[in-house]
Amino acid sequence: MSTVTILGAGAMGSALATPLVARGHAVRLWGTWLDDHLLDAVEAGHPHPRTGVRVPAGVEPVRSGDLDRALDGADLVVLATSSEGVEAVITRAAPAIARIGVLAVTSKGLLPDASGDVQILPTFIRGLFEAAGLEAPAIVAVGGPCKANEVAAGRPTATVYGSTDLEVARRVGRLAQTDAYRIEPTADVVGLEVSAPLKNVYAIALGYADGLAERTGEPWHDLKAAVFAQAVREMAAIAEALGGSSATVFGLAGTGDLEVTGLSGRNRIYGARIGAGETPADALTAMRAAEQTVEGAAAIVGARSLAGRLFDDAATRLPLLHAIDAVLDGHADPLRALTEAALPEAIRP
Repeated sequence: MSTVTILGAGAMGSALATPLVARGHAVRLWGTWLDDHLLDAVEAGHPHPRTGVRVPAGVEPVRSGDLDRALDGADLVVLATSSEGVEAVITRAAPAIARIGVLAVTSKGLLPDASGDVQILPTFIRGLFEAAGLEAPAIVAVGGPCKANEVAAGRPTATVYGSTDLEVARRVGRLAQTDAYRIEPTADVVGLEVSAPLKNVYAIALGYADGLAERTGEPWHDLKAAVFAQAVREMAAIAEALGGSSATVFGLAGTGDLEVTGLSGRNRIYGARIGAGETPADALTAMRAAEQTVEGAAAIVGARSLAGRLFDDAATRLPLLHAIDAVLDGHADPLRALTEAALPEAIRP
């Protein structure tokens, strides 16, 4: 039995308590300064507000002011905050995490380093440790098609754990795996970490097709299928340009995660609201007021910057990414922009 500290008491952080407790581990669920109301529900024995599922008995809720206690004696730390909270939480927890030596990361994002270059999350996190003069831990990226409410309920889930040291990914995976929560280890951290935030961006376009169906009363499945295929092509192009493998994108980490995110979740809902007629700004404001983080809306900035660094012809090579960016900025007719980006070019004489 190990002691596992989860940093972030939101949907995925609380959900991971289910397989970890099932494996017999002691689990501490530390909440950030924004998670007090979530921990209130956990401590009262109510269903978690984000998943609708009760956190397993025996999980120890820990408030933000008790970070040192949460980390003391832990064998594994899991970072499960939103991308916006990564830097603040890692900066506070870095000395203890460096001593523990292993960090699993469910957070997803593309963040700028000190020089302004956008990095995948493990690279960004290593930079925070280096800036603090600390040895970075072994980092295991966690991705793939995992909806937090289903993980929390113990339903069958396939996930991907990635580390540049494959044995580390396997070792952490063995700690968490159950009959229902199964883990595919990979050494292709780049392919995994490109897919994780980008599928949130592309899921907005998938949701747009669903919103059109709501508004018109007619199906838009063909457009959604074209968007899906183009999204996978663009994610694969970015992964390969960074040294990752397209095979990772074509598997659970990319197509699997894009599929489940395009079926449900906040990014799909955001796109559907736009497709149903709301402006991107109004839709985002309403979702933020309901405490619904739209990771894709944040990730588009880093994705656009990364694309520009990788490709001289980024707008031509990644038309769907740039169409989504234009739509979210309010500078494009969404239907026309997404259609032109996703459908094949007209055959010329």
